[in-house]
Amino acid sequence: MVEVFAVASGKGGTGKTTSTVALGMALAQRYDVTVVDADTGMANLLFHAGLSDVETTLHDVLADKVAVTEAAYERFGMTVVPCGTSLEGFRDSDPTRLREVVATLAADTDVILLDSPPALDSRAAVLPVVMADRAVVVLQPTIPAISDGLKVQEYATSYDTGIAGLLFNKVRDEDSIDEVVTKTERYFEGPTLGSVPESDCAREARRAGRPLLAHAPDCPAAEAYRSVAASLSVREGESDDVADRFRSAVIPERP
Repeated sequence: MVEVFAVASGKGGTGKTTSTVALGMALAQRYDVTVVDADTGMANLLFHAGLSDVETTLHDVLADKVAVTEAAYERFGMTVVPCGTSLEGFRDSDPTRLREVVATLAADTDVILLDSPPALDSRAAVLPVVMADRAVVVLQPTIPAISDGLKVQEYATSYDTGIAGLLFNKVRDEDSIDEVVTKTERYFEGPTLGSVPESDCAREARRAGRPLLAHAPDCPAAEAYRSVAASLSVREGESDDVADRFRSAVIPERP
């Protein structure tokens, strides 16, 4: 079985990468999980997963220099494929090769999480969303974040990618989040998976180069992420079917 999720926001600053890694660690309690940094232009997953010193990354794979297995690292119970941060690596890479990367990974995992670019401003940035089976949309409870989240849904559904659900992050006012959720759900197709409170622990974990669930496993934010992961259903798909679909995925004509 395998299902591919794009973790997307449409806007920077929502805590999308923190959410991707946290969901990955939580889901790894039940599944074989692979996390891929599909944000090839502004990668930072490697800093969240303690991989800032690795030499081989997704950039090398997308430049057709190495196989994806050489850029895959076992960390915190997951397989992590980080992307590099150099301009040279970005320039030499071909983001469309991500199709083959995911197709290859699908043969040996249960869940793939694609940490997607925050801005849908290019075909390469949209590609992870339109390729995935379903998208988890990370939102802050603000009008700009929700508006940009709707753009994610628009692109996803136009390419037959489902919406797995909404994850509200950096929530500061517990008293009003229920009202925000009720209003937001009128415009989104997926359910609300849960909400994660604003947390100093998340910032501390980022500075320490460790995932939140490893750095502060008992903090309220970590507990909230585990609850969100528990509410995320994972559908069974045949690895060969997923691989074939990714290899033949249509690259969007417009961002």
